[in-house]
Amino acid sequence: MAPEREWASQIETRMDGRTLGLIGSVLVLLGSATVAVRVLRRRPDPGINPAILETFRLRVWAWWLLFATVAGACLIGKTATVIVFGLMSFWALREFITLTPTRPGDHRALFWVFFLLTPLQFVLVAMENYGLYSIVIPVYGFLFVPVRVAMAGDHKRFLERVAKIQTGLLICVYCLSYAPALMTLRGSEAAPFSSAGLLLYFVVIVQLSDMLQYVWAQIPSRHVIVPTVSPGRTWEGLLGGTASVALVGAVLCWATPFPFYVSALLSAVIALMGFAGGLTMSAIKRDRGVKDYGTLVEGHGGVLDRIDSICFAAPVFFHIARLLIPHA
Repeated sequence: MAPEREWASQIETRMDGRTLGLIGSVLVLLGSATVAVRVLRRRPDPGINPAILETFRLRVWAWWLLFATVAGACLIGKTATVIVFGLMSFWALREFITLTPTRPGDHRALFWVFFLLTPLQFVLVAMENYGLYSIVIPVYGFLFVPVRVAMAGDHKRFLERVAKIQTGLLICVYCLSYAPALMTLRGSEAAPFSSAGLLLYFVVIVQLSDMLQYVWAQIPSRHVIVPTVSPGRTWEGLLGGTASVALVGAVLCWATPFPFYVSALLSAVIALMGFAGGLTMSAIKRDRGVKDYGTLVEGHGGVLDRIDSICFAAPVFFHIARLLIPHA
């Protein structure tokens, strides 16, 4: 075997071991949480508010669904991962668009958004064409949408309708596509890493930050950040959850190409961006007078309700990682 191939084989094996180690760690954590919830629910007096316990149970169930889907796709390969996230994106955009009524003048623009721009974005990610997938939607897509809506000849609430389509396209497609784009990052011989492990690390940190912010928000001294938008989000939850997930990120640095202090800082950034995503999407739901974007996930609404944090955190994490990772 040539030296280059032998080195690549050794690196691939080592990286697979790290990825499998991360998957195993999360499965143990989810399994322990599931058992703990079942034990507490069977007790006559669990010592915990039943509503909080039920919310925690539903969150753990949603964790199982999301992590199993992403981990399974990562184990198959990059193409499967891009396809899975592409389907998530399509469904999330559908939930977002159906949240408010559309007019006949929007339908042809939406056709191109769903069946051209959305799949094109993920095809470009799969092709690892950063130069195109980084600009297709925010430049050409954003120019195309208002022109196509205007061509329909319906000017009633034109700005509102265009803004809704552009916002959905930005959050549900463009931003989310940067999650599977993590699979396209490459290291060097001096600094090898598993791109699948990096994606799983990102998903774990995002979901764990949501959970920890919820747990910290239950402490008695509560200072709600924006009561009119999200009464359950508190300063205690944000600060406590961010600090806690930063510690977790430092411990999981072995799954990343970063030293522990960089991993901790990136975890804090992910937590803050996840919070921003949840708050923003809550404001949209309040504006439309609905509780959830859909009903696909039991107790937690639709797909977009589960991935809103990922949508906001993915492009920020991707670009920071891309900047920090030493390339070959």
